[in-house]
Amino acid sequence: MSEKTTFEAIKHRRSVRIYDPEKPIDPAIVAKCLELASLAPSSSNMQLWEFYHITSKDYIHKIAPLCFNQNAAKTAQQLVVFVVRKDLWRKRAKANLDFMDQVFGKNKPKSEWRKREKVARNYYGKIIPFAYFDFLGIFGWLKYLMISITGLFRPMYREVRNSDMRIVAHKTCGLAAQTFMLAMAAEGYDTCPMEGSDTKRVKRLLNLPYKAEINMIVSCGIRKPEGVYGNRFRIPFEEIYKKI
Repeated sequence: MSEKTTFEAIKHRRSVRIYDPEKPIDPAIVAKCLELASLAPSSSNMQLWEFYHITSKDYIHKIAPLCFNQNAAKTAQQLVVFVVRKDLWRKRAKANLDFMDQVFGKNKPKSEWRKREKVARNYYGKIIPFAYFDFLGIFGWLKYLMISITGLFRPMYREVRNSDMRIVAHKTCGLAAQTFMLAMAAEGYDTCPMEGSDTKRVKRLLNLPYKAEINMIVSCGIRKPEGVYGNRFRIPFEEIYKKI
């Protein structure tokens, strides 16, 4: 099976609801596509995601009812659960700072920091904690009030409340999921993103921590002809394309 070009993969990708049980897919290829997903754009390079690759038929049978027995779940050869880990922001910020040590040198005095290094270290050492830290939502509203006042006089980044940062983390995870689905399409494999699930029960089944959030569950396999429910419909491009 030859790999598809980017254009071919985008055209090939459909939300497939019924997979062929006689055509298994290679877990190693799915894992490779997930590795490509980890290269997706990530806000501030924080990478607040985890990918749970479900190959166990027993787990698939347990998860399918939690996806309300959608055909895409019941007939899936494999599943991938995309999980948002906003609660890991400290760990991810530290990982970026550790990478700075590799790039610029470890334990270098601040007096020797050059402009690029100073900006990068201050970003992950000060700005990221300011953006992500919150306590019962109180600090987030204080940040929002402060920034709203400052924003009267100059452009400001305004999405600083806990709910705002949660949206940022989910958007980033969604980019990873889309990258994964296009990588799968390039391999000739099919997927279906499912938002309809009992996320609380799925979290319990996978033993996810309390603060982890499920972004979406993506089923995987090779389509049966009836697995694509009709022709693709899109709003006319001229209606959504705005050139300024």
